[in-house]
Amino acid sequence: MKVLVTGANGQLGMAIRSLTDNQAEHEFLFTDVDELDITNYVEAEKLILSFHPDVIINCASYNAVDQAEDEPELAISINGTAVQGLAGLARKHGSGFIHISSDFIFDGNKGTPYTELDDPNPQSGYAHSKFIGEQAVHTANPNAAIIRTSWLYSEFGHNFVKTIRKIARSRDEIRVVNDQSGTPTYAADLAGAILTLLPSVNSFNGVRIYNYSNEGITNWAEFAQAIIEFSGIDCKVIPVSTKEYGRSKAIRPAYSVLDKSKIKNELNIVIPEWKTSLKKCISILKKDK
Repeated sequence: MKVLVTGANGQLGMAIRSLTDNQAEHEFLFTDVDELDITNYVEAEKLILSFHPDVIINCASYNAVDQAEDEPELAISINGTAVQGLAGLARKHGSGFIHISSDFIFDGNKGTPYTELDDPNPQSGYAHSKFIGEQAVHTANPNAAIIRTSWLYSEFGHNFVKTIRKIARSRDEIRVVNDQSGTPTYAADLAGAILTLLPSVNSFNGVRIYNYSNEGITNWAEFAQAIIEFSGIDCKVIPVSTKEYGRSKAIRPAYSVLDKSKIKNELNIVIPEWKTSLKKCISILKKDK
């Protein structure tokens, strides 16, 4: 199987790349914006015609949540319009399509884990752009999987885990919000689920939606405390409300826990608890420092 990966220098793209040594039966082409600007339809089709991918994994995304409030057109261009182009090309040329979406498409008012059947209600520019991307996949209707995930982190790139470790080393205490509940997702775990899904996506006969995060529920303050504890850093976490923190332009869902029953049952996978995967990531970060 030939697999085209976009956004390959991001957290998830790098995580997929790190697992491909165990995927000898597949041929991967990893591209980022320098090799493939997904907003350029002509360039994208040219590459697809050259490589003939069986599956396209779209990891490319505009992820600057607060900045999207100031540049919504750019967010929609990357997260919406470009996805429409890629999904349409997948349908046109017979490629399966795996697209990564976000827990932010929900308004956070439900109070119990969101299933794939719950209605999205995006509350920010970023969330709106991700929802447009989902709608674009449905409109193009290739054989596709939309995977919604949350609170992604890894040993690659910039993320909450690496930021907290850096800040905590230079301070006695840090303020972190405690009224936004969800579940962290280790990119390597999500990458493993995507690779498990690869052989099936071309037989979907349409679009399927899945939720994926690690198991368990936490909030950002508890997440930060665990990061500091597992890193062996001496720093106190001061829990504060989102209002007290007061730095965010974008509205964030107060509750965005995802129900993973569907992907666990269909792929027959076991998803690790979030602290288990966090310890694994931090052990790798410790070796790299």
